[in-house]
Amino acid sequence: MKPVPGVFACQAVFLLALSAQGSGELRFCLRSDPKTFDPQLVEEESSEAIRYLTGGVLIRLNRSTQKLEPALASSWQVSEKGRRIDFKLRPNLEFSDGTPLTAEDVAWTMRRVFDAALHSPVGDAFRSGPGDVETRVTAPDAITIRFPAPVSALALQFDQMAIECRRAPEGQAPVAGPFAVAEYKPGDYVLLRRNEHYWKRGADGRLLPQAATMRLDIQQNRDVEALWFRRGQIHWIGKLDPELFDLIGRESPASVRDAGPSLDWVQLWFNQTPAAPIAPTRKGWFASARFRRAMSLAINREDICRVVYHGHAQPAAGPVSPSNKLWFNAALKPDPHSPGRALDLLAADGFRKRGDTLFDHAGTAVEFSIVTNSGNRLHERMLTMIQQDLAAIGIRVRIVTLDFPSLIERITRTFDYDACLLPIVAGIDPSDQMNVWLSSGAEHAWYPREPQPATPWEAEVDGLMRAQASAIDDKTRKAAWDRVQQIVRDQVPCVFLVNPDAMCAVSPKLRNAAPALVWPQVFWNADQLAVSP
Repeated sequence: MKPVPGVFACQAVFLLALSAQGSGELRFCLRSDPKTFDPQLVEEESSEAIRYLTGGVLIRLNRSTQKLEPALASSWQVSEKGRRIDFKLRPNLEFSDGTPLTAEDVAWTMRRVFDAALHSPVGDAFRSGPGDVETRVTAPDAITIRFPAPVSALALQFDQMAIECRRAPEGQAPVAGPFAVAEYKPGDYVLLRRNEHYWKRGADGRLLPQAATMRLDIQQNRDVEALWFRRGQIHWIGKLDPELFDLIGRESPASVRDAGPSLDWVQLWFNQTPAAPIAPTRKGWFASARFRRAMSLAINREDICRVVYHGHAQPAAGPVSPSNKLWFNAALKPDPHSPGRALDLLAADGFRKRGDTLFDHAGTAVEFSIVTNSGNRLHERMLTMIQQDLAAIGIRVRIVTLDFPSLIERITRTFDYDACLLPIVAGIDPSDQMNVWLSSGAEHAWYPREPQPATPWEAEVDGLMRAQASAIDDKTRKAAWDRVQQIVRDQVPCVFLVNPDAMCAVSPKLRNAAPALVWPQVFWNADQLAVSP
């Protein structure tokens, strides 16, 4: 077992605490090991789950009502047209080790998030203009934060910022959320324990969270996960596969829920990182918007929705789901399946199909690989169908599946891949996607952290994303965000494939569960969840 720094104090004290306040363990599965326990460096879903469950934030978005609620901050006020926010903290706040939490910790966290050397993805949502962020602690429980330019939906952005302890000893990391990491065994599980110093109380006046522990089993095999649920070994499954949804639904109709198209999408993108160790010929193909559009037209999204998702998905038109009614650009439509149009576009780029093979202008046969995470049946089946669709226009595709840590290494560090298929977990507000569409963003999939925009259209997107992030009225933001959606639809840096339905399974023993459309679908109210005997 691998200890996580700062989370083990005394096992005897921990067990006594559980005995004194009751017991009960919540269990669910992570699909991969968390890549980091640093809340400011989260870039993938498993780490984000840990941050959500352990990180104390000033403001929390209620995933059910989609309204902001006070958390560590008892109140806040936005002023100066979105450039300034003032927080008043709750009295007597403490971190999980009993250290007092004050406005100085908030200021320290802000400085860390905006440290250029750290390049925290959390800070991207606040970057609406050049300049430094100013923090001024006016009292132990009060702080003023001023940004160099207005930040749209300013209060909402703090839902992602976990407040850290400025006085934590080297290698230790007390938290302010409902749970703290107690144990981590790579490839097996993450064990969370109740934060005995958590600030929140339930309706009955008792301290939360209700559960004494939470065990997050690391299991990428969806069949095993479903088997554990059916045996009662885990209490919920978020993002349930269609086949398993149907299977569990036949056995226990009350356990499954389909809320319709989720906010998320599945996409395919081509590696355009200049330093990528791939053949220059393929780099040339991938750099062409006509080539990328041809790939999009060659893929039959309707078939993917019908065969892979059993009807529990719909073709995607862009980076906003139609379920996000305020921000969806209704003028955009998914690319139709049109192999003929795909070949016409390729011909305009000098490609020619001879027999069953497509050749470029230099006579090189077109073939490339697509990577995805191993153990994900949906992704593997999607790639098999895409492989067949592209074979119909003469392209040979090799499917490569990798364990998740290796995949992340490929697409974020070594860039040793041709193309990748993965889902994107989306929020409601456009600023939630700053890290995806800003050319400097860590999640700018096809070329992360560009030193400067590589193309004129990416420079335009940068300007539009910053404009919507600094605008106060929704009409101005909507116009800028609609334009971004149109640009990425036209330039096809990513091939948007499907919006899967938001499906989950919830055990009848799980009390207070209220699945929501917004991630995290089931455990958004984790401090309220409990297991019936």
